[in-house]
Amino acid sequence: MLSVNEKGLEIAEYMMDEAEELKVKTVELKNGANVIDCGVNVSGSYDAGLMFTDICMGGLNSSSITVHKVGDVPLAFIDISTDHPSISCLGAQKAGWQVSVDKYFAMGSGPARALSLKPKHTYERIQYEDEFDSTVIALESSALPDEKVMQFIADECNVPVENTVALVAPTASIVGSVQVSGRVVETGIFKLNELGFDTTQIVCGTGTAPIAPVVKDDLKAMGCTNDSVIYYGSIVLTTRGFDEELFKQVPSSTSSDYGKPFFKTFKDAGYDFYKIDANIFAPAEVLVNDLDTGKTYHSGHLNAEVIMESYGISGL
Repeated sequence: MLSVNEKGLEIAEYMMDEAEELKVKTVELKNGANVIDCGVNVSGSYDAGLMFTDICMGGLNSSSITVHKVGDVPLAFIDISTDHPSISCLGAQKAGWQVSVDKYFAMGSGPARALSLKPKHTYERIQYEDEFDSTVIALESSALPDEKVMQFIADECNVPVENTVALVAPTASIVGSVQVSGRVVETGIFKLNELGFDTTQIVCGTGTAPIAPVVKDDLKAMGCTNDSVIYYGSIVLTTRGFDEELFKQVPSSTSSDYGKPFFKTFKDAGYDFYKIDANIFAPAEVLVNDLDTGKTYHSGHLNAEVIMESYGISGL
């Protein structure tokens, strides 16, 4: 069985060795746990963002950054591909663990979820389990975890605390922008899982999304980064089996909240996530190639107008 923790830790160890080059900083806590600051007190970098993304996916992917144009405007895009979609996306990358210890809170994703089984039903559905004596977690937060937080994570994963590594990046950072756009395939896989499709029948997946320019405010950054996927994220999936009516429900345009920047939607909902239609959290378009029939299907569309409004791009 593939170990997302083993593969993810290999990348994390490289990041610690090359911290200066990657513009990150490693902090060893008193209890032996290691924290890699990817944007709290450092600038971070594109390469660190790619490695953050790769760790989130348990190393079962490839990623790169290119430049494409939205209309006449050049933007950085992240390209993601994986030959193990259900494991890398649902078994690792999904932000399925709310790490809350005293006053510290962060959304947790990455390989540690596979040891802590957060949430357990996800692993039962994709029939995946991981066994490893070390773990690595990715935290979306503007603060670094302390010894108590890392001990909590270690206990939940049943590993020694000195064998834990946490990567931390605020939403409003270079790494934050890169890693959220790097979830473009995961949002599609997650949506299909929620719709009842057996994601283990997805053979491979690839996708691309623009990387949102960094803004100063974490709340507004959350809006911009989500819009990258919602309004301009494209994915291509190769499957065994296909339900046309089900796949038509995947794109974000099927949501009742579609059509305006996510920050405005969030504000209109009184900053209450539970008042937002969950169907909005999906890529803009999806192409599916069904190996069983040899047919290919497309649904959804890109929306450059909302992306430009969300990013606040103006002419010079």
